[in-house]
Amino acid sequence: MPQSPALTALLFGLRGCLVDFGARNNSVDPSPQLTPGAHQALERLHKQAVPCGWIDETPSTATEQLSRSLPDWLRPYTSTYSTPWPAPDACWQTLMALKVNQLDGCVLVSGEPRLLQSGLNAGLWTIGLAACGSLCGLSSSQWHALGPQEQAQKRGKATLQLYALGVHSVIDHLEALDECLTDIGQRRLKGEKP
Repeated sequence: MPQSPALTALLFGLRGCLVDFGARNNSVDPSPQLTPGAHQALERLHKQAVPCGWIDETPSTATEQLSRSLPDWLRPYTSTYSTPWPAPDACWQTLMALKVNQLDGCVLVSGEPRLLQSGLNAGLWTIGLAACGSLCGLSSSQWHALGPQEQAQKRGKATLQLYALGVHSVIDHLEALDECLTDIGQRRLKGEKP
């Protein structure tokens, strides 16, 4: 099997994607934790020298606190642009700040529908998060406290909403990111475009 084309860049949502704070509202946990699989995924991408950044539209005072647990090399970009999501501007400006010179192979990962729509509008591959984004509305500990049937119901509802939005793939958490990126690579090999 031919090797998948290299990733150009990965963009992540901050709240409910990289940082677990419940994704319920704009409140800030005084000690936010990374979401399941975030640390491992970021380390693998860093070792592969894939440019990465995060996007959020929360005021910078909140994002400073939320992003404290992220690695120093991960570039922050708050969406304080004049054109709000779902306009593509925030994604494009983040990619430009990362010095990315092409859209081919750029991926956005988020559980926030408006940010995912922004990524779709920008021409990026998009991966929706069903179990840790705003559609689920639960922190990681709340998610794990649910029974299997409740998890399946919430996951199913969020997954349907994300696919209806037009995202290219849906996973629960960043723990499944590698497999999903491999799938996107295979789709790119076949000539599929976002």
